[in-house]
Amino acid sequence: MTSPRPRRSPKPQERQRDPERTRQKIIEAAAAEFAEHGFAGARTRAIAARAGVNQQLVSYYFGGKEGLFRVMTEQWVHRREELAPPGMPVREQLREYVLESLRNPEGARMFAWSGLQWTGPDDDPDRDTRTQMLGDSVTELRAIQAAGRLPAELDPVCLEIMLMAACLATTTLPHVIEGLVGADPRSPEFVEHYANQVALLAEHIGLG
Repeated sequence: MTSPRPRRSPKPQERQRDPERTRQKIIEAAAAEFAEHGFAGARTRAIAARAGVNQQLVSYYFGGKEGLFRVMTEQWVHRREELAPPGMPVREQLREYVLESLRNPEGARMFAWSGLQWTGPDDDPDRDTRTQMLGDSVTELRAIQAAGRLPAELDPVCLEIMLMAACLATTTLPHVIEGLVGADPRSPEFVEHYANQVALLAEHIGLG
């Protein structure tokens, strides 16, 4: 039996040929792979094949699959800042989060997969970033509650979980929606209607 061929590092010309474009191709390919298979099921070989690059470039630019996933998580943090700038009413933030499933369906699927495949904090590559981000949202809810706009008996942490579940519903519950609505649950018409309903609910409970 022949010995396996050693992995080779990418040649200098491979690394230097429009590196930013190469990085972006890898990120786009990873988004598709993570959306289809989640972090646990994604393979760097498949990501490289989608991007049309040498597999070693994934490690060279990102340190492997986990580093690539972290970069994409950081990109979502910046995207979140665009969707929900300081001072935007919570009801409008929620509306934008729902509509993001139309603009970036792969991102919503990645997030859903990270929950389905979760086995504990030790194998959670974006735990710290996600926890900080959601903690900021809980702090905002607590401030609204302290101002008397939310019922005192509501737990802001549980409310944040419920609001997140609502925002992800068109990704995580398409079969339920289709059965109830009888239409494509991911169509722009339904998603926009649903986004407005989530915003209306938020307004009714004091998140105007």
